[in-house]
Amino acid sequence: MSKLAQYRRPFWDTQPAYRFDAYGSTLLRSPNEPLIALPQTLSEITGPAFGAAFVKQGDNDLTRIASAEAIGERIIVSGRVLDENGRPVPDALIEIWQANAAGRYLHKRDQHDAPLDPNFSGEGRTVTDAHGRYQFKTIKPGAYPWGNHYNGWRPQHIHFSLFGRAYATRLVTQMYFPGDPLLEFDPIFQCVPDAKARARLVATLDWETTVPEYALGYRFDIVLRGRNATPME
Repeated sequence: MSKLAQYRRPFWDTQPAYRFDAYGSTLLRSPNEPLIALPQTLSEITGPAFGAAFVKQGDNDLTRIASAEAIGERIIVSGRVLDENGRPVPDALIEIWQANAAGRYLHKRDQHDAPLDPNFSGEGRTVTDAHGRYQFKTIKPGAYPWGNHYNGWRPQHIHFSLFGRAYATRLVTQMYFPGDPLLEFDPIFQCVPDAKARARLVATLDWETTVPEYALGYRFDIVLRGRNATPME
């Protein structure tokens, strides 16, 4: 057993392992000593809260820039942000970022031999409502190769970032798609020890938000704490 096991937070098996040898970058960035808990400062507790002021109309629609539409399969991604007791978390700022339909990010460090889409930035944001609900309209991302291991490919996924009242309360996770054959080979997905917790990273097809002849809907609820918490990076 790792010497860090005794310092893990409750329900640690629902969260990614600090070190997972198949996931190469964790060999260098995983801690070698017990973690130190830092109490929140007054500025973190009482500082300006994130909210609607950080979001412009249309920020949750990634399918078009100006009047031009992005290329790819349109999808509606929605869900709720909940605490450990199933209560909604309102006014949480959610940001997403992702690759385009060809599996390439709009970033100078991404040199994958796949086309860029000038009408797809791959990023968006929204704020949860009084019931903890959020919704994005976007393009289903493509899989892409990465240099972790020979012939390694990342499954289709969308990155989620959630903010509380301050930057120090930021949580990051990833949403995957049902039936993706790459999941069983992906060390980022597999580094979560508990199989039920891993399954919570996979969205479900949602007929309630599917728009006929336009876009499939996917539901991805995010639980912040407790035994049923969504795995966070």
